[in-house]
Amino acid sequence: MSTIERLNELKKILNQAAYEYYVLDHPTLEDYEYDRYMEELIRIENEHPEWKTADSPTNKIGGEVLTKFEKVVHTTKMMSLSDAFSFDELKDFDARVKKEAPTATYCCELKIDGLSVALRYENGFLVLGATRGNGEIGENITNNVKTIKSVPLSINKTNSIEVRGEIFMPKKSFHALNEERALNEEELFANCRNAAAGSIRQLDSKIAAKRNLDAFLYYYLEEEIPTQIQALEAMKELGFKVNPLYRHCNTMEDVFAYINEMGEKRESLPYDIDGVVIKVNERNLHPIIGETVKYPKWAIAYKFPPEEVKTKLLDITYQVGRSGVITPVANFKPVFVQGSLVSKATLHNEDYILMKDIHINDTVLIRKAGDVIPEVVRPIKEERTSEIIPFKMIDLCPCCKTPLMRKPGEADYFCTNPDCSEKQVNRLIHFASKPAYNIDSLGDKLVLQLFEANYLKSIADIFTLKDHYEELIALPGLGVKSIDHLLEAIEGSKKNNLNQLLFGLGIKHCGAKISTLICKSFKNMDSIMHATFEEISRINDIGEAIAYELTEFMKQEENISLIEQLKTNGLNMEYQSLEVHENYFTNKKCVLTGTLDSMGRNEAKKLIEGFGGSLSDSVSSKTDILILGANPGSKYDKAKKLGIYIMEEKEFLEKINE
Repeated sequence: MSTIERLNELKKILNQAAYEYYVLDHPTLEDYEYDRYMEELIRIENEHPEWKTADSPTNKIGGEVLTKFEKVVHTTKMMSLSDAFSFDELKDFDARVKKEAPTATYCCELKIDGLSVALRYENGFLVLGATRGNGEIGENITNNVKTIKSVPLSINKTNSIEVRGEIFMPKKSFHALNEERALNEEELFANCRNAAAGSIRQLDSKIAAKRNLDAFLYYYLEEEIPTQIQALEAMKELGFKVNPLYRHCNTMEDVFAYINEMGEKRESLPYDIDGVVIKVNERNLHPIIGETVKYPKWAIAYKFPPEEVKTKLLDITYQVGRSGVITPVANFKPVFVQGSLVSKATLHNEDYILMKDIHINDTVLIRKAGDVIPEVVRPIKEERTSEIIPFKMIDLCPCCKTPLMRKPGEADYFCTNPDCSEKQVNRLIHFASKPAYNIDSLGDKLVLQLFEANYLKSIADIFTLKDHYEELIALPGLGVKSIDHLLEAIEGSKKNNLNQLLFGLGIKHCGAKISTLICKSFKNMDSIMHATFEEISRINDIGEAIAYELTEFMKQEENISLIEQLKTNGLNMEYQSLEVHENYFTNKKCVLTGTLDSMGRNEAKKLIEGFGGSLSDSVSSKTDILILGANPGSKYDKAKKLGIYIMEEKEFLEKINE
């Protein structure tokens, strides 16, 4: 046998072995044999690099290093799915479908918690792997997709085809990766989805190869296949890995039975799922049923109820809010809930704890409300022991030891000391926060540092920090660059709209929405300060409690003095109505990192908000777009890890001008 014949034989053996192991889950080749064959193939290809082909198993090892990911325009828009959280919502979905297509049946599939991908094949070879991005434009991740063992590098079909699916990290790979990162003192991934997103967007494909990613394919763009079930079968025949737990359901009762069955299997599966996808099985009915701008009307995603986990309540501690409200906090034995480690949850107030009959040392159930915020569901009373300590509300402020007050008809206890340091700090933190005055760089830790160093005691002090420039740059952990950035952000914030200022003042009951309603009615700060109880009460959605708190706040000398100081420092005191125009950024959550050449942060923020979008300070899984300026910071790295769409300044300007 010639050397090139041996090379072709090795490729055939290794590709077949990979298919049997990673797709069929039925290995026929021992690991040591696989490794021996791979080493032989690598040796031959190194000696004859001209013989290496696109379908060589050595491409699974990775090796190419990119400087950035290229943008890719999708041939057909990659749409997201609308969510349903109850069977009643699914019944409504069924009614809408049957109104347009009475004969429709459904294909139910598991909703894999991963990262959407499009795979394009031409002349039988994989030529493109792309992220979903914004649905119209994604990123070219072909080099990393090639390292996924279950993704075929070639298929037995010569015409151009595209399939779509979900890249995910199996639970076993996730735990192994986090163990390795813990040993190296690296930040741990919060869950399998974040780990998959961070791995598939590595510029070095060797790193992606080591992460042991996997992929299930669920959508075949071939138009001539009559049903979704047949499309899944066709993809299996071509060698793609298709999740085997799909089912054809004729009625919604069948769908409900499938959901209940998969919910019971959820924890035992080797990969994370967060729901079930229900699609109309007959593909010819899809255009009849139609789609919205964002979602197909012929499919929906049912989301499982929040996972509940048992743990032990170790203690109840107390926080002092900006208005003096005392909030009990549950401190429990750290536990993983929906992929992240949690150890605390708010208990709201005394009545809440007594109603739920929560005791220290109880075994409690924890879940994430809205899949985000940890909460204590209930104590497991049947597991109580003699170690429990009945709850008793404190009567002194945990910070300044002032006796607490609870007004008749209210649930909260208050610290009445205006000089309570924790109240002062939290009032400053609230004012600078994103929902309020949104001062970039003035985060919680910096507020506390400046408070303890006596540079910040009141809100007005924020706008005189520039008078202490030399002292500030000498503070630990700061310096010229960070202080310059902070002072620039403070100066820029003075143009903020009046509703942000009113909300930032921390008036009881005056949240963001109420503050906006008040500003729309009175137009400027002077009118608000002189508004009567009756005038405020007449505004729709504003009751007597809000009117009372606002008028009382505006009567107090220290508050009048504060507002006058803010006026002197040049803060905007007029409300500017924002006329929202629809654009690419409508309903998009954006984050800006680095410096834009064309405009400042506040101008970019106003433009995005003018189109009905939002600009946040921090990157999260909810972020749609990271706008990339010069000298980006850690937000860029986090966005890459999470698979967030990254938009450079040139594209940002193009989208703004559309």
